[in-house]
Amino acid sequence: MKLPAIPITDDHIHIDPVNGRGVEAAKDFRRSGGTHIFLVTKPSWSHGVEPSSGEDYREVFAATLRTAELVRETGLVVFPVLGVHPAELTRMTDRLGIAGAAAVMRAGLDVAAEYVRDGRAVGLKSGRPHYEVAPDVWEASNGVLAHALSLGAELGCAVQLHAESGPCTDVVAMAQKAGIPIERVVKHFATPDTPLMPSLIAKHEGIPDLARAGRRFTMESDYMDENSRPGAVVGPKSVPRFTRRYLEEGLIGEEDAWRIHAETPARTYGVTIDLP
Repeated sequence: MKLPAIPITDDHIHIDPVNGRGVEAAKDFRRSGGTHIFLVTKPSWSHGVEPSSGEDYREVFAATLRTAELVRETGLVVFPVLGVHPAELTRMTDRLGIAGAAAVMRAGLDVAAEYVRDGRAVGLKSGRPHYEVAPDVWEASNGVLAHALSLGAELGCAVQLHAESGPCTDVVAMAQKAGIPIERVVKHFATPDTPLMPSLIAKHEGIPDLARAGRRFTMESDYMDENSRPGAVVGPKSVPRFTRRYLEEGLIGEEDAWRIHAETPARTYGVTIDLP
């Protein structure tokens, strides 16, 4: 079955021309029916950067934007999402201490916000560790996340969260305090029980039922594009392939696919998603 004429959007993907397949991975996505991607910043260490100040993140963000331009040459529409991976706090603590590391991360987010403000990026990336950490690290991480949410409120942009598995219900109060609409707080690698905007891995078994129920969510691959971890988390073809499978098997309808791949991400990020 040929896919209906609908956009196919990957809400969270990495493309890495240095450590991975780069543009070839993007071409795989497009050949499989993909049309739009939200290209998310990789951690600073993926670019050989050891930040000691917020300004050090400019090199990371510039690399992401260069990659975005390369991917656009394939015909894909690319929306950059820039920010600071929450695991950076534990990596920087030995050098800078917890307070110092958190301060650098907040400053890095301030730099990312500049790119959103001038239209070169559409959203911010933040979060908190998805692994067990000491209480003071957890508290500092939530402080960084709160800063990201405040920036999102100020800019009127979405914030993608890399966080622990589960609903992250406490983030609702954090978002309300920051003044950012909850539908613009995207839980990357989400579970359906989250009150935030879920971005579900393409193979998530709950997608058909959630779609038929009219639940708003997006789909992602979380493809890491690292030669040392080929296909992690799932490959770049996954979002279009699973969407095709769901349509072929009658598990979702064309209206559902439009809501997942166009209406919801467009509303969440404040972008336009049309057929190219």
